Amino acid sequence: MVRTKRVTIDDMMQMKAKGVPIVRTTCYDAPFARIAEEAGCDVILCGDSLANVQLGYSSTLPCKFETLLEHTKAVRRGAPHVFLIADMPYMTYVTPEEAVRYAGRYMAEADADCVKLEGGLEVVPIVKRLVEAGIPVWGHTGLTPQTVKMLGGYKTQGRGADIAYKLVRTVEGLAAAGAFAITAEAIPVELGKVLMERAQDFLMFSIGCGEYTDGPIINMYDMLGFFEKVPKFAKKYADAHAIFVDAVSTYVRECQDHTFPGPEHCYFMKPGEPEKLAAMLNE
Repeated sequence: MVRTKRVTIDDMMQMKAKGVPIVRTTCYDAPFARIAEEAGCDVILCGDSLANVQLGYSSTLPCKFETLLEHTKAVRRGAPHVFLIADMPYMTYVTPEEAVRYAGRYMAEADADCVKLEGGLEVVPIVKRLVEAGIPVWGHTGLTPQTVKMLGGYKTQGRGADIAYKLVRTVEGLAAAGAFAITAEAIPVELGKVLMERAQDFLMFSIGCGEYTDGPIINMYDMLGFFEKVPKFAKKYADAHAIFVDAVSTYVRECQDHTFPGPEHCYFMKPGEPEKLAAMLNE
């Protein structure tokens, strides 16, 4: 699929009105972003999951703003027409002023289309200030990886009525503050249905609840099979790990048995030049 114009918030609202799923993925570099755009994805999140997916950390917390900014720039260069979400890393939106400063850099330097931040009603003042500054905000509640230690681990959120009720009110609060889109991660089907029924004026992206969402999301590294274990809400569409190990193993073997590099991988001097060089060295 070749896009000729960038996906906008208005485009996505029209898709929602027509019942057309908005397809999202997560990646962190230009080559993967190009694949996502050419394949037809509407939205790419360059997320702070960079820390554990690409950098090998055990959580998203070590992800630094400057690092994620450069990766977000790379994603935009690889996919100039998708709707690009820039993730606000841990401790970059403690105050409204700090949030505007960091988010503004994403918009100006990485050409992002919005910023995403995690949290519940406590981040409502941050959302309001960003929107006042002209920065579109994508909220993220439910399972929030930046506060996973407070949640007691990576667990489904909203299985009980009390927490589900709190999440409904949280989503309403974020939307009222100006968030045009909200992700509710790792929630049950029943809660997703409630949230979708109430999301008339904003985009609702619930994860783990099947059809009750304006669009699914899978990280490209999970989708392509780089890891043995993936979240319950994800699906492997390839086994890239096995493919890549096989390719690199073949490379190692050909290096060891001298079949690589072959003549087709080598550079040669112009005819007659080796003899001239030999004569010059013998003078």
